[in-house]
Amino acid sequence: MERQSNTPITKAWDWSKNTDNYWRTPCIESAFLAERWNAENFNSLLDLGCGLGRHTVYMGKHGFKVTAFDLSDEAVESTRNWADQENLNIEAYKGNMLSLPFQDNSFDCIIAYNVIYHTDTVGFETILNEIQRILRPNGEMFLTLISKSTWSFVHSDKAKVLDENTILRNENETGEDIPHFYVDINDIKKLFTDFEFVRPPVEEHDYDMEDPNKYSVHWKVIVKKKN
Repeated sequence: MERQSNTPITKAWDWSKNTDNYWRTPCIESAFLAERWNAENFNSLLDLGCGLGRHTVYMGKHGFKVTAFDLSDEAVESTRNWADQENLNIEAYKGNMLSLPFQDNSFDCIIAYNVIYHTDTVGFETILNEIQRILRPNGEMFLTLISKSTWSFVHSDKAKVLDENTILRNENETGEDIPHFYVDINDIKKLFTDFEFVRPPVEEHDYDMEDPNKYSVHWKVIVKKKN
């Protein structure tokens, strides 16, 4: 993962080393999103950074035509196998979110849970432009972003810094040397000028029970592409 000037970086998670069933449980927002997007008559859904398939399978069971996408071969294979076991007809692709292989205006809605911040500043802007391209006018995206108030960013002197918003973190074997791009509310406002906020961004804290000082903070955001 050599860094070149102005060349954005991403890196796949090593799912072969995962032993935590947490990554097979849909996020608690999934039920709300399924209800909301069904009420909006949305059908085509992209699970961007599908991981092991938890949101692909959940949304497929709730009637959506789901396309799964991930940089990891193992993630794509796991998602396909799980969908097959559930008799769900989904499409799954391996690729880099810096260049999405989909036509303009392809999707009614997108889930990007703990994924698009795994790059640097240039990469994040590139990915957001790709999302804006493939999302249909008035289509919606649910995404999470990692906050600059997170312990790891506040103490970034202990990590490898890639740019003023990005560090490499190396906390476990599954996510070794994964880039993390951090934002505050002002960054969010600047980055999402091509979108409307369905609701104000919500900041949520997660604490390490063994060491509560090492907390993480994520923004949860629902945006709509401007018509």
